[in-house]
Amino acid sequence: MYSLIIQTRAISSAGSEHLPYKQGVTGSNPVSPTEKPPSIGGFFNYLIEQYITMDIHRTKHWEKVYETKAPNQVSWTQEYPKTSFEIIQSFDLPKTVRIIDVGGGDSKLVDCLLDAGYENITVLDISEKALLRVQYRLGEKASKVNWIVSDIIKFKPETSFDIWHDRAAFHFLTEEDEISQYLALASSCVKGYLSIGTFSKLGPVKCSGLNILQYSKEELISAFSSGFNFLDSKTEDHTTPFGTTQNFLFCSFKKNRIIF
Repeated sequence: MYSLIIQTRAISSAGSEHLPYKQGVTGSNPVSPTEKPPSIGGFFNYLIEQYITMDIHRTKHWEKVYETKAPNQVSWTQEYPKTSFEIIQSFDLPKTVRIIDVGGGDSKLVDCLLDAGYENITVLDISEKALLRVQYRLGEKASKVNWIVSDIIKFKPETSFDIWHDRAAFHFLTEEDEISQYLALASSCVKGYLSIGTFSKLGPVKCSGLNILQYSKEELISAFSSGFNFLDSKTEDHTTPFGTTQNFLFCSFKKNRIIF
């Protein structure tokens, strides 16, 4: 039977062996959000503890979602991720390019990419349960994908990426420092193209019970302007499994200086 693992990188056609890999933040004895620092001298440590606590809560939230909800019970499910797949194909790059799907969850984008012949795919998500679900769905094909369990703002990539795709992860970052960390990470490790999908100004203000940030095209262009040039945008009404609609905004960018 196929062994479902989180691994450091895709297993090559030669069957190279790689170690299980899980990247993220863990801890114990979290600090209460209302707890006050004991002294001015301990304020810096207090802030670090609060930050770790927030990360733990976010991880627990998504693990619970993927443990208790089926795909037809969550709003973001797509039977076929048409827009995301078409944007990636529009970059017209070789099938050997390095692609990362940030916050991929149990999306079927990875299925589409594998079926299209892409050879170097990474799927990152904060929920290990989400990635295990996809691995089970893919069966033996899962060994062709690099699976990474990490909060994106804690991710420390071992390589650069030619294509960075994110549908509905970026808009969950609502704190200025987290947004800045995301933008810095994307700017430093993306050397080709970037696709970002968020709720538009006509979309929901919450998802899975969490606050999100809506974006306009101008706001996304401004956010990524320091490292990327804007290419194109489109809006899409996503029909949820419940029959409701969510308006998404997708923007694609290319790195200021592309190096292949």
